[in-house]
Amino acid sequence: MKKLYLVRHSKSSWDNPNLDDFDRPLNKRGKRDAPFMGELLNKLGVKPDIIVSSPAKRAYATAKEIAKALNYPKRKIVKNENIYMATAGELLKIINEFPDEISSAMIFGHNPGLTQICNLLSNANIINIPTSGFAEIDFETGSWKNIVPSSGKLAAFEYPKKYR
Repeated sequence: MKKLYLVRHSKSSWDNPNLDDFDRPLNKRGKRDAPFMGELLNKLGVKPDIIVSSPAKRAYATAKEIAKALNYPKRKIVKNENIYMATAGELLKIINEFPDEISSAMIFGHNPGLTQICNLLSNANIINIPTSGFAEIDFETGSWKNIVPSSGKLAAFEYPKKYR
């Protein structure tokens, strides 16, 4: 069995309109929601074998906050530039390349690709994974290479506004 956790970056700041999209930091709400979701994931017993993040500032900052709550070493977070602005197809390619000794993987990324890959893999009908939101998809397979559209089951979908 394989578990995939898809996590959208926390809310980013638009205070500096001249800042490149890639370099936007978290805003006040993002800095509040990322640790909150990390604690929630920890309470749910989430323990990813690998965390892979878009290198965009807001995504990597979210990954570091959640990794901290899960006692996952920050130095082990893998930055993958292909996640930034990735389509569902590009994300599926990344997922299919995970080594099979990994049972659970967590990806930190961006919309619309994150919501699209969630729906593609699980047949869910999620309109939008909100900022700081996460989806867990379970697969009855021993190989990441076997993960194809409609092969997973949505096991959890959580986001901060459900709790505020």
